[in-house]
Amino acid sequence: MRSTKTITILGESILPGESKTIDMEIAKLHNTAKLKIPIIVSRSKIDGPIVLFSAGIHGDEINGVEIVRQIITKKINKPKTGTVVCIPIINMFGFVNMSRQFPDGRDLNRVFPGSKKGSLASRFAYHILTEIMPLVDYAVDFHAGGASRFNAPQIRLAPNNTELKILADVFNAPFTLYSKNIAGSFRNSSSKLNVKMLLFEGGKSLDINESIADAGIDGVKRILSHLNMLDPKHSIEKQEKNTIYIEKSAWIRAKCSGLLHDSGYIGSFVKKGTVLATITDPFGKFERKVKAPNDGYIINANHSPIVYQGDAIYHISKTIGDGK
Repeated sequence: MRSTKTITILGESILPGESKTIDMEIAKLHNTAKLKIPIIVSRSKIDGPIVLFSAGIHGDEINGVEIVRQIITKKINKPKTGTVVCIPIINMFGFVNMSRQFPDGRDLNRVFPGSKKGSLASRFAYHILTEIMPLVDYAVDFHAGGASRFNAPQIRLAPNNTELKILADVFNAPFTLYSKNIAGSFRNSSSKLNVKMLLFEGGKSLDINESIADAGIDGVKRILSHLNMLDPKHSIEKQEKNTIYIEKSAWIRAKCSGLLHDSGYIGSFVKKGTVLATITDPFGKFERKVKAPNDGYIINANHSPIVYQGDAIYHISKTIGDGK
């Protein structure tokens, strides 16, 4: 059915069949230079859902930015039906500074729903939530691990949500973790607006990883195909394995400070006692093995060459779900 509905974002109208880039400008840099956040909107002439793909809510999580960039350059965002909205970089301030935070020191992903007259980050959250999210039906927000911690590609979703569970099955990332919505997060505020949002985690901050980007792109194409929005010219890779649901997991922490020598088990299943890494001192006096405390999948690994006692160095699954 052909759409006659006009969509309006930040005062700009986008007609059916039209593509438009809308620049969101909430504040300038301290040197008065304008800082614009491009919102790329592509509409089909045929009615359908409105889907958002966003990244860079933490300015140093570049891998998510790369995924949304590829969605645009490969024209995956040109839908057969409905509308696709892409925001490659939400926190442009942090991106410019290669920083996780906003210039005011706040974590944008902890200030939603924001305030029209609050801090800079709070004002920004308010405009995203009031200007864009009321239009959106489905969303995938792309993230990466922070502080040199590399996440295996994974979807995180709130537990006990049948609709999100179906979408996670469709996205079919290597892993899916049940994760409660955090107060102040983009995901939590979006869910209150009845936006069905998946959170993708993959890679680490200030890094681009090709395999992580591929996992994100493949999942996006499967989601759009499921919603009957994917242009037929885009092929979908057939996957032999279904996503592995992880219900419980735990961090393995360093028992001493030193140089961390990772054994490369990220994304793999390991048996109890497997040597995941060795921690050494710089002077050749000791070598201490880091062993898996139980059988499980390594879903996050610390890639920092130096660790301190108590640092989280591996995230290992403890309970595997049956996907039901």
